[in-house]
Amino acid sequence: MLISSFLSAGRTDVGTTRSANQDQYLVADLNKTMTIHSTTLPVDDETELYAGLRAQLLLVADGISGQRGGNVASQIGVGTTAAYVLNTMPWFFSLTHDHDDDQQEELVAAVAECERAVEMEAAENPDLAGMGTTLTMACLIWPRMYVVHVGDSRCYLLRNGQLSQLTHDHTAAQHLVDDGTFTAEQAARSPLSHILVHSIGRPTAFRPEVTRTNLEAGDRVLLCTDGLSSQVDDARIAELLGGAESADEATDALVDAANDAGGADNVTAVVSFCQPPIER
Repeated sequence: MLISSFLSAGRTDVGTTRSANQDQYLVADLNKTMTIHSTTLPVDDETELYAGLRAQLLLVADGISGQRGGNVASQIGVGTTAAYVLNTMPWFFSLTHDHDDDQQEELVAAVAECERAVEMEAAENPDLAGMGTTLTMACLIWPRMYVVHVGDSRCYLLRNGQLSQLTHDHTAAQHLVDDGTFTAEQAARSPLSHILVHSIGRPTAFRPEVTRTNLEAGDRVLLCTDGLSSQVDDARIAELLGGAESADEATDALVDAANDAGGADNVTAVVSFCQPPIER
């Protein structure tokens, strides 16, 4: 039996200046499982048969708009998306390329369901009006990784010491970079870097971004909120991510670096070390 090998961990921290943490994250294995209650076959009752770890789901979300509203929105975002993925799990167990479009469509549908859930909760509770959240989701099905993204949380890929940002920041500052008005350095310093043009639940356009990447042995994947990326530059992120001996060590080092740099926001890091499937 082939079992995909993704060694992953997550950590979140309130930072040094905020009174509450509105970030959420999730690291989950997606398996096929059969629990046998009764059979004539030569196995014990209550035996669980596993088809092996076929996929891993990683999520980060950063709540927007007030302490309570932001926390509720990010919780709904992660919870609704995870539940939707679980209920459409068959898409994740086809390892052929025949269903590649279906898998991407289902992941976008999961984020769309999250958008509806946040909007519905805000409509039913006036105190939560205007709440929203970012959401960045990665589904790893060796050797593929699908990333669906709304907002300014990020997904990075470290390969052979080179760090690549796989997501595109949905901010007003990044929009000015895209049209040539700002340089990347100007965008990083601008107050417009904190203004989202796409998010979940807010009165902005809802345009999830989808990317697919083929993984290689030794790749390291990082999902993070802007509490990390705004405090620690890419070179330092690459150094810490590449130098860690484990995913747990990497998340600790990244979160600590953000806090050491000022910790101006909640900070969340989810890391996965990727290896090819192993035979068991």
